[in-house]
Amino acid sequence: MTSTPPLRTVTARLLFLWALFAIALAQPAAWALQSQSKAQVKALGSIGMTVSDMDRSVDFYSKVLSFEKVSDVELAGTKYEQLLGVFGLRIRVVRMQLGDETLELTQYIAPADGRPIPVPSHSNDLWFEHIAIVVSDMDKAYEQVRKHKVQHISTSPQTIPKSNIPAAGIKAFKFRDPDRHALELLWFPPGKGSPKWHRAHGKLFLGIDHTAIAVSDTEASLKFYRDILGMEVLGGTLNVGTVQEHLDNVFGARVRVTGIGPPARPPNVEFLQYETPPGGRAMPLDTRANDLWHWQTQLVVDDVDAVAKWLRKNNVRFVSDQVRTLPDNRLGFSKGIMVLDPDGHAMLIVEK
Repeated sequence: MTSTPPLRTVTARLLFLWALFAIALAQPAAWALQSQSKAQVKALGSIGMTVSDMDRSVDFYSKVLSFEKVSDVELAGTKYEQLLGVFGLRIRVVRMQLGDETLELTQYIAPADGRPIPVPSHSNDLWFEHIAIVVSDMDKAYEQVRKHKVQHISTSPQTIPKSNIPAAGIKAFKFRDPDRHALELLWFPPGKGSPKWHRAHGKLFLGIDHTAIAVSDTEASLKFYRDILGMEVLGGTLNVGTVQEHLDNVFGARVRVTGIGPPARPPNVEFLQYETPPGGRAMPLDTRANDLWHWQTQLVVDDVDAVAKWLRKNNVRFVSDQVRTLPDNRLGFSKGIMVLDPDGHAMLIVEK
């Protein structure tokens, strides 16, 4: 013989079952929210810099470093002004290719009042940025740039010591282009770097491995690039000692290096946090895209509008007032928006 449960017991059981059903229904939505919690950067596009004399810069990058010009356009108009945050602009943009990677040079024909890179300017100043150009033979590459009388940053090519296990045996040399932008030559020993850098095919200059930026706080930069933009940490080292001092021409250099990027790489981004020496200067708050210390790195995404909304929710600083749809594809992308990282480095979020 069975008895009928009290009404309160039945009601409690129904409420419990309804709660379980509601949780089950909510799971897909929760998973969707989690999947949208980061702006997934698919790849790095062109790495760009502002130059003062385009013909001189094209001559330098082609004759000294073997880049090839792939496009040369002149642009003006409201949409470009609003994208780059410079009113009344007329720009000449030249894209140059080395291997699979592209460098984008921009000269501001107007306004032509962009400021030069400060003298002196050091690797621990937060406006510092460089591209690392991979070479198949460091001695020959150094001979090539010496022949063209480049301005040294490093005293000479440096070899990372065995004590720095992740980077041991890598050779590097830093120097400047005609506008004093910092550049680096990089040679990887067997087993280091991307496999593509070990397929030289008789070429001396192979491509761009990364763009390196000085940062004040690695954790703050990781929050921006990893937690908000969805890029992956690729590795890191702590560089210290005589070799690093001579590479950077910074006495007492102790540098925390962190590589970060999308799954499709290279190129990627490299953080340089100088734990010592102190005194690195901040990016000027009034920096504009026509100042010569301005660099901009394209981060390619699937949906730039969705990414812009996500960035606004995370209080990221914007240069562009809103996502801009360009009148044509002459810059290599159709829609974009420019934002700043925690230290003021410009990132151009684009939809190809």
